[in-house]
Amino acid sequence: MARQLADANDGVVSRSMLRRAGITRRHVAFEVAAERWTVHGDVTVAVHTRPLSRPEQLWHAVWEVGDKVAALDGVTALHHAGLTGYQDDAIHLSVVHTARVKAPSSVTLHKVIRRIDGELAGGGMPHTRPSVAAIRGAQWAVSDRQAALILLLTVQQRLTTPELLLEASRQIRGRRRRGFVRQVVRDIALGVQSLGELDFAVLCRERGLPEPDRQVVVETNNGRIYLDVRWRNGLCVEIDGVQHREALMVSTDNLRTNDLVLGGDRALRIDLVGLRVFTDQFLAQVARGLTQYGWQAA
Repeated sequence: MARQLADANDGVVSRSMLRRAGITRRHVAFEVAAERWTVHGDVTVAVHTRPLSRPEQLWHAVWEVGDKVAALDGVTALHHAGLTGYQDDAIHLSVVHTARVKAPSSVTLHKVIRRIDGELAGGGMPHTRPSVAAIRGAQWAVSDRQAALILLLTVQQRLTTPELLLEASRQIRGRRRRGFVRQVVRDIALGVQSLGELDFAVLCRERGLPEPDRQVVVETNNGRIYLDVRWRNGLCVEIDGVQHREALMVSTDNLRTNDLVLGGDRALRIDLVGLRVFTDQFLAQVARGLTQYGWQAA
């Protein structure tokens, strides 16, 4: 019976589950003494003696904190949902801030102001839905760069939609990088209009760069091209939203850039989220491009 219960939880079982099945603490102690089972913490029992696997570690974390109040959250919940390409071995759990709990040293515990409606996914291990987990994971990240990467990967790997991510960003307040996370989510969900070409001109003006023309129409062999920004000396900047990384958008973007270069212009490509994270580096490239075309700083 114990093994059947454990099989449903990747090889571990909680003491309360064992009690409901009629398996007493004395029975557990007997199996542990016989070196067939091992106990991990106050709540978790493994029906084997090997080290806990990653799924078993997650069950252990949730049970030891309390499965009625704790849930996988942030990057841990995203990994549980299938996220790849982002490394974080910590086990992130969230509980409501009023919960009085004790967490094992292996757990990174986050107290949240409240649970929003529908944030927990149904069935199996308690975990937050990807849209919520992505917002919190970005808020808990160690840098703006990591925060942006978490948000981008979650949408690009289709764990959630830009619309659901935008909705979650409006509901989850958070204490860290609130404004940055909301802006990056807007960039992902709304595209270039969330920045606006006028805002790019402001960035240039703040750094002493000449202000570009906006929404310039250029005639090429393949028809008209509408450019985001262009200086009269022929330097162009194309600002790409997240959608430019999907399907055939890369090919069509390359065709546009090639037409510009063949027509004598020089084009720089800047992705919108990258402009948020690497503002100084991208604007430094713009300055270099303008300088090569003869512009001199005042």
